[in-house]
Amino acid sequence: MTTVLVTGASGFIAKHIVRELLENDYTVCASVRSQRGRDQLTALFPDAQLTFVTLDLMKDDGWAEAFEGVDVLLHTASPFPSEAPTDPEELIRPAVDGTMRALQAAHSAGVRRVVLTSSCAAIYKDKTKPKMAISTRDNWTDPTGPDTAAYEASKTLAERAAWDFVALHPEMKLTTINPGGVFGPPMDEHFGASLFYIEQFLSGGLPGVPHMNAPGVDVRDVARMHVRAIDNEATVGLRFPAVAGVEYLVDLTKTLKEAYPDHKIPTRELPSWLLRFTSLFIPVLRAATNDLGRNMAVVGTDAPEVMGFEYIPLHESVRASAQFLVEQGK
Repeated sequence: MTTVLVTGASGFIAKHIVRELLENDYTVCASVRSQRGRDQLTALFPDAQLTFVTLDLMKDDGWAEAFEGVDVLLHTASPFPSEAPTDPEELIRPAVDGTMRALQAAHSAGVRRVVLTSSCAAIYKDKTKPKMAISTRDNWTDPTGPDTAAYEASKTLAERAAWDFVALHPEMKLTTINPGGVFGPPMDEHFGASLFYIEQFLSGGLPGVPHMNAPGVDVRDVARMHVRAIDNEATVGLRFPAVAGVEYLVDLTKTLKEAYPDHKIPTRELPSWLLRFTSLFIPVLRAATNDLGRNMAVVGTDAPEVMGFEYIPLHESVRASAQFLVEQGK
């Protein structure tokens, strides 16, 4: 059986990847940072023969040993905060250095197949194209751009580092999966900042939403793409934006309002001037001011054609996120 090392295995996306791997008869080695992550996975998969390793993106300890008996690396681990840090390096260094640690250890161990979780954040802020032009897998975010957030820079620099590494080691076969905003049901109550914006919309704490669109995808499709890429030679050497649809935020909040009419969900767009003013007092809106006047759309049609699946509709994924949160009392 093929053994797959999944880094960051207790993450929102990674838990779905682990389930997809197990259902497709892969052997899984799960990397976690702490006993807490191990306990979460053990609770989710009590009958699975999971093995565990403890790894830190910023430390060398354990990486070489983690690849003993491993055939494939699925590198999902990367920091994903709900708010931008004061120092961008707090995100950039773990993302880039962690990716390099994983790839170097994999190469030293003779592991030649790698699937990396990147993001549409590494695509849609390409300074070489007009702001309102649609992006494709060929576009790259400018990590030094004045409107580029720390998270977007971290994902761009980490993915660039991965492609540079395999260019020097062509025997390694790399595929990257680049999701837009990831929605859908978490597998447990430990999902970090992944559904932060859905929580904010449901809470009624926002006066309105920015006039901006966003690419989105269901977490179950993202997991399916990672696993299907492993043995699909047609995916080697390519980036695959994971985008089921592109919607304006107000259309997504209207979907939520229809499902939960008793919640104070914002269903009007804020004018740009009001958004900028309101963002001075509501930090969650601050990042959106950088994206005004930009088309965030990314083409995601390549993945279903190459990997043989159909996306779960975006509005269905958003409703599934909200249903989980409401049932959890969020």
